[in-house]
Amino acid sequence: MTTAALAFLIATALAAPLWIVVTRRTRDRASVEATRRLGLIAATGLLVLAGTTAVLAAAAGPITGLPASAAPVVAALAAITGGGPVVRAVLVAGGVGTAGQPGPAPAPDSADGPAPESDSPSPDSTSPDDPGSDDPNGPGTERPGDNGDAGPLRGGRVIGYLERLAVVTTLMAGWPEGLAIILAVKSLARYPELRAANAAEQFIMGTFASVMWAVGMAGIEHLLTH
Repeated sequence: MTTAALAFLIATALAAPLWIVVTRRTRDRASVEATRRLGLIAATGLLVLAGTTAVLAAAAGPITGLPASAAPVVAALAAITGGGPVVRAVLVAGGVGTAGQPGPAPAPDSADGPAPESDSPSPDSTSPDDPGSDDPNGPGTERPGDNGDAGPLRGGRVIGYLERLAVVTTLMAGWPEGLAIILAVKSLARYPELRAANAAEQFIMGTFASVMWAVGMAGIEHLLTH
């Protein structure tokens, strides 16, 4: 049972990079709507994998030996890589950058979506999957992920990686108080940018989704090793 739980955790860590590769290979041929559906499928699959891992880890006893040493590393990787699709799905569900609405749109191959914990968006995009063009399928326009750092909240991709790494590491180290410092530093750094249109909603939804995903991965690691 513990072996199965660890295997599912590894699958969770590898699923997001695989999704990014598939998205980049197909984005020039697939429509924006198809790319959006692929992102939602990826997020759903990650949540199913994480849920299954948690159930297996709770049912099994603590792992020992080399797997116990590997579990924190794998959990940290899963927290970093898996947050992107989940954050983008939350942003799309929340209406950030959806067609017909003003505001930035999530970039499907960015690591964190358009939110600060996710990929940075592009302003005035007409679809949640097209960060920088008025005509998502027109020639010469940017495809999803081509401009992952444009928009009101720049640098979101890297910030998302670092944020989730900091959150999961802090929790695995047994210092949950560190979450307050992480969120405070991020909020203070982002404060001047939150005046942009839709930036506050993007920030809140992206941050909550990113942090909750990292917390979940830390919880799975705790179930596996304690």
